Formats: sequence, structure tokens, C-alpha cells
Amino acid sequence: MIRNVLSIAGSDPSGGAGIQADLKAFSARGVYGMAVLTALTAQNTQGVSGVHLVPPQFVADQINAVFADVRVDAVKIGMIANAGIADAVAAALADHRDIPIVIDPVMIAKGGAALLAPEAVDVLTRRLLPLATLLTPNLPEAAALLHQSVATNRAEMAEQAERLRALGPAAVLVKGGHLDSDESPDVLATAAGLHWFEARRVPTKNTHGTGCTLSSALAAELAKGASVQEAVAIAKDYLADAVAAAGNLTVGSGHGPVQHFYALWKDSE
Repeated sequence: MIRNVLSIAGSDPSGGAGIQADLKAFSARGVYGMAVLTALTAQNTQGVSGVHLVPPQFVADQINAVFADVRVDAVKIGMIANAGIADAVAAALADHRDIPIVIDPVMIAKGGAALLAPEAVDVLTRRLLPLATLLTPNLPEAAALLHQSVATNRAEMAEQAERLRALGPAAVLVKGGHLDSDESPDVLATAAGLHWFEARRVPTKNTHGTGCTLSSALAAELAKGASVQEAVAIAKDYLADAVAAAGNLTVGSGHGPVQHFYALWKDSE
């Protein structure tokens, strides 16, 4: 059976991040993708120049319309933008705790633009994090959620992963891509303890949408029945290959997108 996965996130008209990246990752991982928009952005590979938010009630209406008709096997939550939308999403998903929910706390764009209002952080923490099967912050996002300084080593990463899991998510994957080293380790905190995923840093500027792509691949694997640890291993391998193949694309002059369909587009080799 082909699984159905819903993304609740913002739009990237240049196609590298947000809903567009989510739908590409869902398709590449063999699941049927659906999308609820929380925001429209004006952005490209060089940065975000504008954000137009969807009214919270209409975000909820979109979610309710999907669940009223379609079997949803997993949900990925990306850009939430403000407290009103965070509240609306939490309320709409409150009766659907029986399916995997992956939250990628999109807070800052690759170019530095803020994508989450400061007052929304506490609502996200209080109402959405307890719904999460898996939370996937990078180092600045983990620090912002905890109101701490950004982790600079493995010990601090592990401590923040545990502190975030204490806020309600069943599991937390803190991503180490912002560490100042040749390595890019991620740490997964679950009820069973900590598990490290090792990776070498790929020398490329084509990293637009990597967080969106990883969280969507994770939701796809959880929808297909993988455990959280299995899903992380599979999704990280997929993303690594997508980043490695990013040079086959010629999209923009800034942080380019990853090649979601490296395994399917043979003419890209």
C-alpha cells in the first residue's frame, strides 16, 4: 500500500525548500504527498524578501479538509510563522496523535531571515512539541527553543537533545551541521538513550532546503513503518546522496537546492 503523507509548511517559489521540497522528497521516497500552506514567501536561492501569512483558521480548514477525506499516514510540520498558526495547527492535530508527526522547527532561513515570530516560540514549545513523534532542530533552532546559547560541541548537543525531549517529543534529532568542524554529527535522543549518526561535511553551497528535505524523508519512512532510528538512518543516507548530486542542477546563484531525484533522473549523471 502506498502511504499518504501530509506536509504543513510554507511555500518556496524557487522550489528548493518548503512545501516544494517536501513534495519532492515524498515522491522520491515513494509516498503520496499532500500539502497545507501556512505561508507564501518571496524567495530564491539568495534569500527571503517577503512573507505573506495564511490566516490561522484557513490553515486549520485545509488540515481538516484533508483528514475528512484522505487516510493520513504521517504528518510533517515545517514553517509555522506565528503563534496563531501554531495554535491552529495544534488544535487541528489534537485528535490525530495516533500517526507519526515530524516537526522541523523552521525559524531562520538559510540567508538569515527570521521565519518564526519570537512570541510563537513558546506556543510551539507548549502546544506542538508534545504532539511530535520526532523533532528535528538544527543547532540554532535547538538553542532558540531552549532559550540557551548555541551548542558548540557534542556534549552540549547531547544535553540540549535531552532537554528538548523533556518538553514532550517522543524523540529529538539535533543536527550538527552548524558545528565548526569537518564532521557533521547528529544526535538522536529517545527513551532508550542517545544514538549518534556520523557524517563527513560535504563541500558544497547547494544546501537550500536540506532541513525540509530531511524531515520530509523522515516522515515518509515513519509512514512506511520504520522505527525512528531506522528512519533517521535511511533519511540521512538519502539526503547525503541528494546533496552530493546537487551539482548536477543549475538553479540560482546562491545556496542551490539538493537533487531530490538523483536516483530517478539518469540524464543528470
